Amino acid sequence: MLIGMAFSAAFANIIDQHTLEDVMWKFNPLLGISMILVILNLGAPLDYHLILGAGLYTAVYIISRACGKYFGAYFGSSVTKAPRTVKKFLGFTLLPHSGVSLVFTGIAVSVQSGPAPECAQIIQGTIAAAAVINEIIAVIMAKKGFEWAGEFGAEKSESASEN
Repeated sequence: MLIGMAFSAAFANIIDQHTLEDVMWKFNPLLGISMILVILNLGAPLDYHLILGAGLYTAVYIISRACGKYFGAYFGSSVTKAPRTVKKFLGFTLLPHSGVSLVFTGIAVSVQSGPAPECAQIIQGTIAAAAVINEIIAVIMAKKGFEWAGEFGAEKSESASEN
């Protein structure tokens, strides 16, 4: 994955802007289809009936994850002496990113399905419920984080001041 990211970054910085836009315009349909397939592949093995039974575990997971992201970003930005807006609002913008947890859920469920199938079901239900909830509530919180930090419209004002 890192090799692909490094190649993409190098490729995007080597070619001129017009050629990059042309390549991206042609590549975006393939990218969209690929993303749909990846998401379907990740979500296909999840038993959505388990979401309703995950209750307390889901609440603990969501709260723990949110606190970890917020306070981790706060601590990291404090150590690196980042601007105050980064320190206060970066954690909110990180909340909706839960795709990696779906991948690790698949790994944990496959490992636990033999020795502890009841634990595998709890893990699967908890992460599935948390992903659904996070992708609804956390997206709103991330948007608010960007608004509170004053980042909406910042690009337009920066480019206007450069001209």
